[in-house]
Amino acid sequence: MNALRHNSNLRSIVSMLIAVGCFALMDAVLKTLSGRYPALQVAALRGATALPLVLLYIAWRGTWHTVLKVRWPIHVLRGLLGIVMLTLFTMGVRSLPLSAAYTLFFIAPLLITALSVPVLKERVPAAHWWAIGVGFIGVLIALRPSGADLQAGLVTTGGLAVLGAALCYAVGAVSGRLASRTDSSESLILTAMAFVAVGAGALALPNWVPLARADAPLLLALAITGFAGQVAITDAFRHGQASVVAAFEYSALAWGVGLDWLLWQTLPASHTWLGAAIVIGSGLYLIRHERRIAEVHASAEHP
Repeated sequence: MNALRHNSNLRSIVSMLIAVGCFALMDAVLKTLSGRYPALQVAALRGATALPLVLLYIAWRGTWHTVLKVRWPIHVLRGLLGIVMLTLFTMGVRSLPLSAAYTLFFIAPLLITALSVPVLKERVPAAHWWAIGVGFIGVLIALRPSGADLQAGLVTTGGLAVLGAALCYAVGAVSGRLASRTDSSESLILTAMAFVAVGAGALALPNWVPLARADAPLLLALAITGFAGQVAITDAFRHGQASVVAAFEYSALAWGVGLDWLLWQTLPASHTWLGAAIVIGSGLYLIRHERRIAEVHASAEHP
């Protein structure tokens, strides 16, 4: 049983890495669109563009019978959190580089780990706490070189918006893990996209800006990356411990740095590279720790 659990964690780690890559590309599109449309409208477009792909995915899998057999209070909570999270994050990346926004957003894994103990009743090994804590120190180093600069960064509107988005994400991730014990992955994906599309769309309607035809490729990219990322992240939290999977959110920092350089010709300072090295090191340690435990349990169960 223990070997099975740790193998599930390894599968979830791979799913999370795929999800982070997709969401990083999606966030680059969100940042571009945020300069042209209101934040609520961008959030609505995120849900609306991915929704047709979600419907096709459910039809392909033939799982329509599972999508309405859900615990609606949790799905409603996740839907509302998704609207707020996307709106706040779009506001944040409008004024912050992706790498800086991700660095602030990385408070989410710590929040997920903390919530997974009372809500999911998960046992978090000391090694995981140490690895996540070290990763978070790397995040702080990557963001600002001094405490005074960090304090100044946190009081900006963009910084506060990203921190609020991180809190919404953490609560939504834990509630999604709780719902996945009884509800299908398809129902989790469908309700999340539907709530964002309809809810954010209704709120954005009074200030809706007509879509430019030239933005069609961006909307297609938003649909594909958002859908693929949602499928991967749902699989990650469905099969693995939330406290383990959450640590690999840190891999987004590498994506943020690369996209900032490629699209906006900005490169991080030396302290950002140092922080990134610490973050990546903590993630590699967790992978090695999970693999070693899985091998030990497999040997004990099959001598």
